[in-house]
Amino acid sequence: MVTRTVEPEIKYQTKNDLSADIREPVIALLNRRLADCIDLQTQTKVAHWNVKGSSFIALHKLFDEVNEDVEDYVDLIAERAVQLGGVAEGTVRTVAERSELSEYPLDISSGEDHVKALSSALADFGTRARRAIDEANEIGDADTADIFTEISRGTDKWLWFVEAHLQRAKK
Repeated sequence: MVTRTVEPEIKYQTKNDLSADIREPVIALLNRRLADCIDLQTQTKVAHWNVKGSSFIALHKLFDEVNEDVEDYVDLIAERAVQLGGVAEGTVRTVAERSELSEYPLDISSGEDHVKALSSALADFGTRARRAIDEANEIGDADTADIFTEISRGTDKWLWFVEAHLQRAKK
């Protein structure tokens, strides 16, 4: 097992007027959620690549659209960390070590199973994005909170689109 040395989150000077006491914990928060977001993106692609069944084309296209927006969320989070003087820590190894999302099942193929798995991942990530809104506000960075608000709204929209494939009206 490799032991990684934890260094201060701020690596670069910036004229951003947020204090280091705000920027440092926000960069750490951003990197934690970056790992989750990159994991969500790869899980979405796994669903896109591997879905089978009568709803194949609809779900294949839907999962690709979800992936495109999640990729934008990855950039928003990573770029905010760098704007604050940090480093966006988004390597595969770092993501694998840090992501708090559940592992995506690789033994499924039906559209229904992928809808269930991806909706769970989206819901989990949405919960973490909403927590990040609160954390960023508590730390004192309204701009980062706003980024996570945008991501939360988008994630909720995609969760709705994906879950709609399973939902039926209550009788």
